[in-house]
This record gives sequence, C-alpha cells and structure tokens, in this order.
Amino acid sequence: MYQNTTPVKFPKDFLWGGATAANQIEGAWNEDGKGMTIEDCLPYREVGVADFTKQFAFTSRDLEEALAAGPDANYPKRRGIDFYHHYKEDIKLFAEMGYKVFRMSICWSRIFTDPRDEKPNEAGIAFYENMFKECRKYGIEPLVTLSHYDPPVVLVTDYRGWYSREVIDLFEKYARVCFERFGKYVTYWLTFNEVDAMLRHPVTSGGLIEDRFTDIPFEQAIYQAMHHQMIASAKAVKIGHEMLPDAKIGCMMTKLCFYPFTCKPEDNLANQQRMRGIYRYVDIQVFGEYPGYLKKEIENKGYRIRMNPEDARILKEGCVDFVSFSYYMTSCMAANTEGLDMAPGNTVNGVKNPYLPSSEWGWQTDPVGLRISLVELYDRYRKPLFIVENGLGAKDVIAEDGKIHDTYRCEYLKDHVEAMSDAINEDGVELWGYTWWGCIDLVSESTRQMSKRYGFIYVDLDDYGNGTYKRMKKDSFDYYRQVIESNGENLEYSHL
Repeated sequence: MYQNTTPVKFPKDFLWGGATAANQIEGAWNEDGKGMTIEDCLPYREVGVADFTKQFAFTSRDLEEALAAGPDANYPKRRGIDFYHHYKEDIKLFAEMGYKVFRMSICWSRIFTDPRDEKPNEAGIAFYENMFKECRKYGIEPLVTLSHYDPPVVLVTDYRGWYSREVIDLFEKYARVCFERFGKYVTYWLTFNEVDAMLRHPVTSGGLIEDRFTDIPFEQAIYQAMHHQMIASAKAVKIGHEMLPDAKIGCMMTKLCFYPFTCKPEDNLANQQRMRGIYRYVDIQVFGEYPGYLKKEIENKGYRIRMNPEDARILKEGCVDFVSFSYYMTSCMAANTEGLDMAPGNTVNGVKNPYLPSSEWGWQTDPVGLRISLVELYDRYRKPLFIVENGLGAKDVIAEDGKIHDTYRCEYLKDHVEAMSDAINEDGVELWGYTWWGCIDLVSESTRQMSKRYGFIYVDLDDYGNGTYKRMKKDSFDYYRQVIESNGENLEYSHL
C-alpha cells in the first residue's frame, strides 16, 4: 500500500478518463470497407503466464493461415468487444463515470481500405466522426492515437513493413486525412503507441516478420524501421501543427521501470543501460535528434541505417508537445541473472523484486515506481506528462449477488492516484491527465485473452468468443466515479 506524504490534490483542470485501442475493442474487422490489419491475423494461443512471449512469435506461415482462416477460427482481435456497434452505449457509461477524456485509436485500415488508395473510406470516416460527436455530447475530450499496434496487413504482404521507406508517405497521407476530417473534434493527438515496442514485438509495431529478412540481420531491419517511424512521427507532428494550430501532439512510450537488484556497481550499470534502451526513441521525438548513445549502439553492432539528407531537418521540425506513457509495474536488473527468479511483465521479463506483490499474471505492483517514473521523465524532458495507460489485469468473478466486487482494482487505483498526487505536489511534476487502461474489458494485447480483465465495465465474453457482449458495472465503476467527482481527493473504498 502506498503511503502518500501530502494530502491528495490535483489541478482543477486535470483530465481523468480511460483508454482503449481500436484493435482490442472495435471488432467489425471486415465491415464497411475496413481492410485487414496484422492484429486481425494473430490467433489465440493457450500459453502460461511465464510463456506469454510465445504470443508474439509470428511467421509468414502464420500469416498465410490467418488470411485463409474460416469464420470459426479464434482470432480475438477480429471480434474485440464489438465496440463498433456498441460505442454509444459504452461512451454513455464513460460519461456516467464522469470522464473528462477518452483515449482511443483510429484504425488506419478503417480510414484507407488499402493504404495506397487515393481517397479514404467514407464509411470509416463516418464511424469515427460519429464517435467523436458522441464523446463531445457528454463533454468528453478525445485523446487520439494514430497508430496503435495495427499496421495494415498490406504493409506486410506487399511491402516489408516499416522497413520500406515508402510507408512514410502512406502514413503522412493518412495523418493528413485524420487531421483534416477530425481536427474540429480532437485537440490531443499521439503519433505511435509505445514507439519503443518494435524492439520487443516487431510484428505488431512494425509489420516485420523475421523470416522475410534473410538478406540482412533482422535486428538491423528493426533499427531501420524505427528510423522510418521516427521520420513519419516528426512529419505528422509538423503537419498537425500547421493544420491545427491549437492541437497538442505528443509521443507515447512504454515506461518500464527497473531497479538494480543489488548495490553492486555491475547491477547498477546493467540497470542504467536497460533504462537507456527505454528512452532512446523518445529522446529523438522530444529533442529532434539521435542521442549519441543510440548512434554508438548501432555502430558497435556493425549496422548502418539509411538516412536521407533531409532527415535531420525533419526530426528537428517535428518535436512533440508532451510525453505520454504506459505504466503498470517494475522489475529489477542484474548483471548476472543465473539462479534468480524472473518475473513476467508488460511484454518483457525482469528479475523478480522480493519486496513487491504480483498479479495473477506475475506483474509486480509498484505505485512508488509510478512516482519515480514521473520524476525521471519530467526531469529528463521538461515537458508536460500524460499517463495514458495504467491498470490491473485480473480474473474477475461474478458473485452470488450477481455483482463483481473488485476491491483489488480499487486498491490499485487508490495507491497510484496517491503516487501521482505526490509527484505533482511534492516533486513539481506537470501532469495533464490520467487514463486507466482497458476502462471497459477488452482483448488483452500481451495474451489476447478476455479473461485478463482490466475494466470498470464487465463484458460478457470469454477467450473463445462465447458470450452475450452484455455490459455490466463492477464495483470499481462507482469507485472511479467517486474519484473523478472529488478530483482525486475522496479515495475511500471500504463502503463498496
């Protein structure tokens, strides 16, 4: 339990809300002109907690099987939670909780059936426009991610994912359409979700399949693809600022937080190197240039990244306005992990911290780490921060009274809200807002399960697609409403 050092207090205009991603909620994968994404091709696999990384193993054969799969095949992202047809009902529930902001993403393949198309798909435009209008009806500010782990499958079949520089122009066209058609509804934008994630799961972040890169080291291809995403992000920021002068356009990173396992200098050095690996691409988006340590890292591996003469200028002209991030857990780093207990986490493994509790999926809960992360990020970047993902995945059970008494989720939220308050009031961090991840149950990204539930709203659907899709409020629904109504000051949950 977090022990706050000052009374809980937040700025009067603090943005409380929830977060989702199109590929995890929308469903309707082949309706109204939507093209396929790589997420539509990821099958459900029965894996254990310690083997979750197997979910990200993906080959060209897997892709071929997905493209040929029949309607009974279990591809969870194809159905999501059918938000496409339930969005009015769901947004009304968000409004009942008092949301000030709703973080969501736009599916590129819903805007352009094929990213090479000259004109956008008007049915896709209409869906998002209607959704934004629904948000605005309740006074909810949309926070929009342009690319959240769902590159169009055409980028894989007809290109080499983000390794192909031509994809930059396709993304620029897509961004322009989004700014033009949705700019009157949206003030807050993010370019790429967890932009550092391509280094961990290159298929979903970059459309890269390893067996298609026999001519060069696959890691070099990832570095090249990352460069192209950096250029695309910078171009989108510059275009957005020109088209929407009042818009705030940020980046989004996976804020993994590691501690040295011991005070041994070697463990501290290992930890420092690991943290650099987390910051390297956000450094580019904030400062507009490659950090020296990333240049040296690429050079020492013997790789050469192709860059056009204008790339340095593009990066400088496309620096972001704010830094957003996901935060769920912490781990430890050791120079030698032999004999140490390892803990699974948010698409990474680390040394288990004996001082922290773990979730059912092995993620170690650490609200103090959130405060540490806020301070680290603000000291490093001196830009406003936005927590756009934080939450607890759990196996919720419907009790005999027909309700879900998820006090564990309320406790998790309380501890992290107190940590945020201390970062603001004790440490001087400028924090714009907080959006709980999976505010309504959705298909988990790391395990592709429905049974790993994050939401304040229960969705009647299991891992195999069985269920009524009926929505039901959990106890945490009323608790979060209380938190928002009091602007974070009333954190009592014993009455639930």
